Amino acid sequence: MWSLLLTAAGAYAILLLVVYLGQSSLLYLPGIPSRELAASPRDIGLPYEEVRLVTADGMALHGWYIPAENARGTLLFFHGNAGNISHRLDSLRIFHQLGLNILIFDYRGYGQSEGTPSEAGTHQDALAAWDHLVDTRGESPERIVLFGRSLGGALAAWLAAREQPGALILESAFISVPDMAADLYWWLPARWLARLQYATRDYLAEVRCPVQVIHSPDDEIISYRHGRSLYAAARPPRTFPQLRGDHNTGFLMSGATYVNGLDAFLTAHLSGGRIVPR
Repeated sequence: MWSLLLTAAGAYAILLLVVYLGQSSLLYLPGIPSRELAASPRDIGLPYEEVRLVTADGMALHGWYIPAENARGTLLFFHGNAGNISHRLDSLRIFHQLGLNILIFDYRGYGQSEGTPSEAGTHQDALAAWDHLVDTRGESPERIVLFGRSLGGALAAWLAAREQPGALILESAFISVPDMAADLYWWLPARWLARLQYATRDYLAEVRCPVQVIHSPDDEIISYRHGRSLYAAARPPRTFPQLRGDHNTGFLMSGATYVNGLDAFLTAHLSGGRIVPR
């Protein structure tokens, strides 16, 4: 009996060590489905520019800038933890129709960007994208909308706490990595093992711009309670439109409800006027 207990304890200890050391590979999934670019904005009829960003620590990042005619603002797009910018064309179409210029880029280690992802590194990536809009393109901070989906929500909130954008949109975002780990690995002391933080809710305490939190009760990856908690942490003015559908396609399944909710938020907090989606 003691031998079995010791064997089980040893196996459990090894599992804890593997999870502790390997958690970056559990969070960052640039190879799913692929690091190869599958398409470009041209495939959906949008003109665009290739963008090269250089971070403070010397990483070269790849992105796209999609201009809109008579834009009412500029959206800085932070995508989720898997794939690359070429897998976000449906979202690019929606935001372009909403009258926004868009800068979307791949984090280090994703798509055509150099390097290996890390929490500190992705913060550097976020700053490089912001600096490109403000310093290189001369965009006024109050006309910039930060948008983050899933993992990207943590980066958008972190940047909004540091800078002063016109608005912040968090879609299907999580409270923090330790909270997500506790949900997914309830049978492990996941909070204690988490080396990564991405503390979205904590960042919101420092955000001074209008905030929109969007989540679906049907989200099978990031529980709806995360969205409710983020909304509660945000300072007014804030809105909480509800999606329907799963984590990855809820924004598409929600259709006009999703688009009109975005449009109403942008209309209320950007000075460029209302855009009627096509």
